[in-house]
Amino acid sequence: MSLVAGVDSSTQSTKVVVCDGDTGQVVREGRAPHPDGTVADPQDWWHALTVATDGLLDDVAAIGIAAQQHGMVALDERGEVVRPALLWNDNRSARAAVELTEELGGPQSCADAIGSVPVASMTVTKLRWMAEHEPELADRVTDVLLPHDWLTWRLTGEFVTDRGDASGTGYWSPREGRYRTDVLATAFGGRTPRTPRVLAPAEAAGRTPEGRLVSAGTGDNMGAALGLGIGPGDVVVSLGTSGTVFASVDRPSADATGTIAGFADAAGGFLPLVCTLNAARVLTATAALLGVGLAEFDQLACQAPPGAGGLALLPYLDGERTPTLPDASGTLVGLRRDNMTPQNLARAAVEGMLCGVAAGVDALRAQGVELRRVLLIGGAAQSAAVQLAAPQVFGVPVVVPEPAEYVARGAARQAAWALAGSANPPEWALAGTAALEVTDPAAGEQIRAQHAQAFTQVHG
Repeated sequence: MSLVAGVDSSTQSTKVVVCDGDTGQVVREGRAPHPDGTVADPQDWWHALTVATDGLLDDVAAIGIAAQQHGMVALDERGEVVRPALLWNDNRSARAAVELTEELGGPQSCADAIGSVPVASMTVTKLRWMAEHEPELADRVTDVLLPHDWLTWRLTGEFVTDRGDASGTGYWSPREGRYRTDVLATAFGGRTPRTPRVLAPAEAAGRTPEGRLVSAGTGDNMGAALGLGIGPGDVVVSLGTSGTVFASVDRPSADATGTIAGFADAAGGFLPLVCTLNAARVLTATAALLGVGLAEFDQLACQAPPGAGGLALLPYLDGERTPTLPDASGTLVGLRRDNMTPQNLARAAVEGMLCGVAAGVDALRAQGVELRRVLLIGGAAQSAAVQLAAPQVFGVPVVVPEPAEYVARGAARQAAWALAGSANPPEWALAGTAALEVTDPAAGEQIRAQHAQAFTQVHG
C-alpha cells in the first residue's frame, strides 16, 4: 500500500489528508488556520502547510496541492513576492473587469477567447488593477502564479500549474489549451510576465527535497470534483465561504452572459462553474443577528414554513459575483408585523442562500448540462434546515455525501494518479451518502418565485 497526501489551501485554512493510494481511505489528517481577509502574504500559506503536515508525511510517497482559485501571486526576478496576493474575494478590480471586457471586444468575444467573461475575482482583472494603481510594482513583476502554483514551486522549485487552475486566470483558453498572451498583455498594460508551464492531468510537477513525488495540483473546485468522482448527471453545489455550482463535462462552454465560468477540470475535461460570494456566512451572520448559536438557528429555521411567511432575503452581504453586483448589500423584502419572527428570519436566510446557488444550477441546465441529482457539500450542507429546503429549491433529488475534505481528497487522488502513471485516476468509492427526495415541488416553486420577485423589486 502506498500512502498519498492531498492539501487544500483554502481562504481560511490549510487542510491535509493522508490516504491509502488504492482505496482512498483517510488514515490521518491535519489542519492549520490562515489569517482572514481578501489579501494574503503567501508565506502564511507556507507556514500553515508546514504546521498542518507536521508529523504526517514521513511514509507518504506523493503529495498534491489544491488551493483557492484566482489569487494573484506576483513575483520579481528573485522570486520575491512583489505585493500581498489579491485573493478571489477581493473586489477592488470590479471596474477593471468591466473595462477589460470592453477592450477585448465584449462579453461574447471574451467567452470565446478565455471561456469566461472577466469578473473581479479573476487573476486577469487583478493584474489590470495593479497595472493602473501600482505601476511601479507592476514593472517589477517577472512571474505570475496562482496560490497552488506558488506552493508547488516551494515544494519542487518548478514553475508549473495544471489546466484546471490555469483556466481560472482569464488568460488561458480551455478551448485552445494555451495561454492567451495577447489578453495578458492587454490587461497588464503591455507587460507579459512569465506564466507557469501547464502540466497534463497525471503529469508530475517534480519531487520534494526528500524525494516525495508532487503532482500537478489544481484549483479547489477542480479538486473537489476529482475528490467526489462526479459523473454525467451530477451537479455539485458547495456551500462554504462562497457558493459554487459545477459539473464535469466533455465540451468547453462560452457563456456570454458571464453567469457560467467555462473552466477546465483536473482530469482532461471541462468544468462549467457558477460562483456566488455569499453562502455559509449568510447563515452565521443571521445567527449572530438573532443572538443564537448555529444549532439553535437551525432549529428556528426548521420551525418556519416554506417561504418564511413571505420574507425573502437577497443575501448579498459581501457584494456579489453572480449576479455581478460587487457593490450590492443584503436586502430583506416582504417584512410585515405578522411575519417578523426569529423563525421566519432564519428560514429566509437559508432559502436566500439556496436560491442564490439554485440560479447557478438553472444556468448549467440551460446550457445543456445533464442534471439528475445535486451533490451537496461544504459546511452548510450539514444543516438540517438546508437539507430540508434544498430538494424543494433545486427541484431534483439531493445527495449529501459524508462530511469530508473533498478538495484535499481530490488532490490526494491526483497524487495517487501521478504516482501510478495510469491512464485514469484510481477508483475511490464515495462513502456515507444520504439521499433527499423532492417532497413538495409546489413549495420550491413558491420560494423561487418569491425570490425572483424580490430581486426584480430591488435590482430591476
